[in-house]
Amino acid sequence: MFWVRLRSSILLMAVALLTIISGGYVLFGTLLAVSVIGLGELYRAAGVQEEGKTGLAILGYIAAGGYYALLLFHLEEYSMIYIVMVLMAMMFCYVFTFPKFRAEQIMAAFFGIVYVCVMLSCIYLTRNLSDGAFLVWLIFISSWGCDTCAYCVGMLIGKHKMSPILSPKKSVEGAVGGVAGAALLGALYAAVVGKYLQAEDQVVVYAVICAVGALISMVGDLAASAIKRNHEIKDYGTLIPGHGGIMDRFDSVIFTAPMIYFLATVLIR
Repeated sequence: MFWVRLRSSILLMAVALLTIISGGYVLFGTLLAVSVIGLGELYRAAGVQEEGKTGLAILGYIAAGGYYALLLFHLEEYSMIYIVMVLMAMMFCYVFTFPKFRAEQIMAAFFGIVYVCVMLSCIYLTRNLSDGAFLVWLIFISSWGCDTCAYCVGMLIGKHKMSPILSPKKSVEGAVGGVAGAALLGALYAAVVGKYLQAEDQVVVYAVICAVGALISMVGDLAASAIKRNHEIKDYGTLIPGHGGIMDRFDSVIFTAPMIYFLATVLIR
């Protein structure tokens, strides 16, 4: 299992490098595909997409594509009204097909659009910022870097359980190590790429951004685990050998991406 996970991780990193460095349509298309696949995994887990009842899920996929179309044509300022219109469309579907769908299915369908598609799209938005070619990597340093550091520290000195019921293997010591490790990685990253950045002296700023992103990433990881526990599933899917589905591998990135985007726009001028 270790070698399967390792091979999958190397492949994921290669794809991430290729798409993020390329940016533009390549990154856009990749994120759209990842979002739709992740949305499908969540819909199946939450009972939105059931056999013989796919209409609501199809509406969700169309809504996801429409949201990404706004980003492609640089119409982000209309995203809020678009999300409200998506909710209204789903409520129309609920009312005029009643009692085909349950209220919790409608709520899960709308939740999936925001939770998966909107939040993951912040990777694309971050990449499009000034210095975005460098800033976007903070998302993955914060999430995957924190995860790796937390695992190592937890294995070495972890004693106090952080969330005994939800995730008994995670420790407080591991969480602290993950945040500290992500901050250190962010500082080292800024020191290496600093000469390419428009803003100067970003070592401390990048460290702070990665530390905050790491804290958020752990919540994202636990949130995805909580949803799986509620629906009594082990993994969201089987797309990535050794990891599960898109939602299993990008659970922390989903939370980290919007936070890094927000911090980058506020802290970095």
